[in-house]
Amino acid sequence: MRKNQEIARKLFFTALRAVDPFESVRSSCDAIRSAYHDGGFTRLLAIGFGKAAASMALALEQELGDILETGVFVTKYGHTLSRKPLKFRIFEAGHPVPDEYGFRGTEEIMELAASADEKTLVVTLVSGGGSALLVAPVKHIPLAAKQQTTDLLLRCGADIHELNTVRKHLSRVKGGRLAGIISPARTISLILSDVIGDDLDVIASGPTAPDSSTFRDALTVLERYQLLDKIPVEVLAHLASGARGDIPETPKQGDPIFQRVGNHIIGSNRVALEAMLATARKLGLAAEILSSQINGEAADVAKMLFRTAMVRKESWQGKPLCLLSGGETVVHVRGSGKGGRNMELALNFALDIAGIDGITLLSAGTDGTDGPTDAAGALVDGKTIPFTEKECALRFLENNDSYTFFRENGGLFITGPTGTNVMDIQILLVGEE
Repeated sequence: MRKNQEIARKLFFTALRAVDPFESVRSSCDAIRSAYHDGGFTRLLAIGFGKAAASMALALEQELGDILETGVFVTKYGHTLSRKPLKFRIFEAGHPVPDEYGFRGTEEIMELAASADEKTLVVTLVSGGGSALLVAPVKHIPLAAKQQTTDLLLRCGADIHELNTVRKHLSRVKGGRLAGIISPARTISLILSDVIGDDLDVIASGPTAPDSSTFRDALTVLERYQLLDKIPVEVLAHLASGARGDIPETPKQGDPIFQRVGNHIIGSNRVALEAMLATARKLGLAAEILSSQINGEAADVAKMLFRTAMVRKESWQGKPLCLLSGGETVVHVRGSGKGGRNMELALNFALDIAGIDGITLLSAGTDGTDGPTDAAGALVDGKTIPFTEKECALRFLENNDSYTFFRENGGLFITGPTGTNVMDIQILLVGEE
């Protein structure tokens, strides 16, 4: 492995350590213990959902096991730790498209939450992926209809804000409704953010936060992507009924159910970027953060990063540059191949820098998975695609088959499930090896 690729790998794992969910929850436990005793509570319950739920639950049990009664969490397949919390019931379920196991786990979460009274303190552990894993469609919408709607939105390139706007208005738990189930108990939510801007009502579709979106907003999203005639009729009928005012809106700011709710962000993409920035400078690189709010089509972001790299390379003198960014791109799926947004971004970038020395890019998901693959993303430089092979690489890209390209030609960045999730990271190194 070339030197700049080694540096990129080192920086990525530095980021993961900075947003380790176990340590993030652990550091919050003294405050939870104080709240429990000072508030005169007689029960401490815990619920959790997301890709980092297992690590978060283990930390909570380790620090508060003497007062913790029980808990339920739902996480993605393969994201349960080898050492399992003893007081939690564990469900592994589908992501990004929800499945029956997520539904079953959510039913148990709702049952436990409903058992809480005024003398109960409920700790809610929220992390990325929670929107798919915490799934409880309204009664007259079957799970299959929710699955189809989610899949359509993902394939057309809807971003997480748009996707969650729709999901919140099809759910019994999202958009603040979980807080209503927990009420009148007190809720402390510890949140690992995986959305741009760390918006509380978007992370995991805001189950314990006031919702700023409406049924009309959800219909507007479907109109924007021309999906009104493609989504299941039950979904369209429900959203239309809500837009007319026939169905109560999601709870908004000022609703009494939020009076005893505290939402606390304990990790984010920005934290990860700041950790990499400090490490890069210790390694002697001229480092800076471009943005923690990268979004849009993966191909467009690749072009932006390519232009940035070339401008910096032309004026480069002295220390090699390390340009850091984070966020979440989207891919409008047109082909039948296998890949993810990070690999799609990296393959586009590799095509642009084919044959150019001194530029290296790692784009990867902090959860260790990119799309429906076992890779976190891809690591590329000017040697990834020989200039004479550009046409071949382009065919893979046109079929949205970036994973197969990197598997056959090298460049896959595989970490396995990391236990955390704060969106994606791009590490761009400019300068001679």
